Amino acid sequence: MEENQNIDIKEKIAYHLEQIIDEAETMKSSIGEKDYCLLCEIAQIKDHFNTIQSSASFYYLKSYIEHFTNKTIEIARALQNLSDKRHGCLMIIERSDSVEQYIQAGVQINADCSSRLIESIFFPGNPLHDGALLIKTDHIISAANVLPLTSQNFGGEKIGTRHRAAIGLSECTDALILIVSEETGRMSFALDGTLYPISSAETRIQ
Repeated sequence: MEENQNIDIKEKIAYHLEQIIDEAETMKSSIGEKDYCLLCEIAQIKDHFNTIQSSASFYYLKSYIEHFTNKTIEIARALQNLSDKRHGCLMIIERSDSVEQYIQAGVQINADCSSRLIESIFFPGNPLHDGALLIKTDHIISAANVLPLTSQNFGGEKIGTRHRAAIGLSECTDALILIVSEETGRMSFALDGTLYPISSAETRIQ
């Protein structure tokens, strides 16, 4: 099933690339016409690029963590359910680098990683829902960890504390940090100081 999902993602990316090529050709041939809306075409092309980025992000997300945990499906399921409910979350997937020296330790959990446990920790009102969850291999090590905030200047773009914390830790280590926005439910991950959106269509577990 995972192989079929990867094929679907690649086919979706290929489809949107074809749409971009077609619309770029339309722009090129119609740009001199009086009633032609160039801004409309640019907006449509931008939407296609956003879809490609979101789909590709989940494809690479799996490849980035699958060698470090066997709980990819549990993590993806939790991420999608939290997104659906707009419950904010911040999860660290530790990879080769230890993150301990860069975080302010929270509450020890030391439990098997499961979607139900992740979702319960980030349920609004839970004392542990603020801060980040730390996952090493197949275990949830701790919750309510405090991460270093990035010093990047994002100009006029509004970047919340969770996202700044995720980017900040990803600047110090090779960890992959997952985020769900409690305002929009949008999912993303931080890696190497960069934030990437994740498509909800790809994280949904059948």
